Amino acid sequence: MTDQHRQHDEDPHRHERARDDRTGQSAAAARIQHQTQWVEQQLRIAFERGDFDDLPGAGKPLEGLGSEHDPDWWVKKLVEREQISVLPPALELRKEYAELETRLDRITAESEVREELEGFNARVRRARMQLLGGPPVITPERDVEAEVAAWRGRRTARVEAQRAALAAQEPEQRTRRWWNRRS
Repeated sequence: MTDQHRQHDEDPHRHERARDDRTGQSAAAARIQHQTQWVEQQLRIAFERGDFDDLPGAGKPLEGLGSEHDPDWWVKKLVEREQISVLPPALELRKEYAELETRLDRITAESEVREELEGFNARVRRARMQLLGGPPVITPERDVEAEVAAWRGRRTARVEAQRAALAAQEPEQRTRRWWNRRS
């Protein structure tokens, strides 16, 4: 192999310097120009199809404009969007313990309430066994049977309150006929 061929094969930018005979542009510039045209065409077609209609946030100002630049903005948005916890396990369990009744009240099936409580108790036991740094785990386990009974009582009270509210509305609705209703 001659020296000229070796130089030609070893040069990594050989393709960059190649010129198109018709335009005189480098091959890379021609590729970029065609790629740009292709992207513009795809955007135009998507606009015509209506793919960009009714996007979330349409017509609203962009968040964070005009404020100071924060280099960690994307990490903060990720933590917020994915609801990632950055607390040590002991503090996370304390927080979960405080919010457990509210979470249980959103559940409608007793079997799911039991599963939630058993999962919480398993997380407490697992945290106690791990030797991670941070504050000690002092969160107690929940008594599943007592919590299920309390959940049933809260649920019954909510149902009774809803029935009482409906009963209070019914006499008013009985006197109004459907043809006399005003919207």
